[in-house]
Amino acid sequence: MVKGLTTTPTFMRRHGITDIDGAIVTLSKLVPELQVEALGNTHTEIVAEAHRILDLPLGSEPVFKVPISNQGVRACHDLTAEGHRVNLHLVYTLNQAYMAMAAGAAFVCPLAGRLQDQGHDAIGLFDQCVKMARDHGYGAKVMFSSVRHAEHVRQAILVGAHVCTAPWSVIKALCDNELTARGTAQFLEHSRLVMTKVREVIREANPVCTSDDTVMDALVKMTESRLGAVAIVDGARHLVGVLTDGDVRRRLQEFGQQTLSSPIGAIGTTSPLSVNAAAPLVEAVELFHEHDVDNVVVVEDNVVVGILDIQDLIKLGLLG
Repeated sequence: MVKGLTTTPTFMRRHGITDIDGAIVTLSKLVPELQVEALGNTHTEIVAEAHRILDLPLGSEPVFKVPISNQGVRACHDLTAEGHRVNLHLVYTLNQAYMAMAAGAAFVCPLAGRLQDQGHDAIGLFDQCVKMARDHGYGAKVMFSSVRHAEHVRQAILVGAHVCTAPWSVIKALCDNELTARGTAQFLEHSRLVMTKVREVIREANPVCTSDDTVMDALVKMTESRLGAVAIVDGARHLVGVLTDGDVRRRLQEFGQQTLSSPIGAIGTTSPLSVNAAAPLVEAVELFHEHDVDNVVVVEDNVVVGILDIQDLIKLGLLG
């Protein structure tokens, strides 16, 4: 997509380049096409500057950028006759574009942003330039320049401009779209939910208690594991229930501090939600949505191996 670079003394100064010739030589070896300024007050000075640049140890011959003027048109004619390519730029009117094309310019370069800043119909001018080149058989390519945003690139395409020179920040934004970003995120989320196994996302912590353990015992294990629940298991570590921090708070509110010494078997849920460790993560997500819970116990071969917390999935971007 990127065919080359166009330079100006203003851009170079802005980026701290003091050795302009050195920059031209380096860039000429990096890109297929480089466009550089050949400046002068007369056509003789412009042609001489172009010849001076050609004497540099270039990687490839550049396109010479020359501001449109009577002297610039003459210089374009002479350089084109020698076999060089010229971009007559700083074009703001159709008359200027005509003079550039008639002089044999390889590129004619109106400036969209600057024209629009002054309240002019820049897109209309590009349309006229493209039509003139086509209807009269000029070989010039109309270059859409002074690009400020991605919408300018769209307008360049629609108007039929042959070339668009844009800042790198604009080029990088050409693929950006909020709907595309949303769709991509959704596809990635759904793909990971199907391809990821539950065992791959559960924490190392596996807080379990027996039915005889106290609520205080369970709270200590919740705190250590930083999970809001403990699984209640029998002697073979098979799942028989679950106690959540919500269960504890509700019990404390009703019965007070004596709850802390109560066995959790009398408080916890005896029909806990569980998911197999080998199951795709989407099965666990369906449980979270369907039952509006924060924790699901994970089992493997009927043995409790962990607890899946809804916050873990949210942090992974798998539960939007």
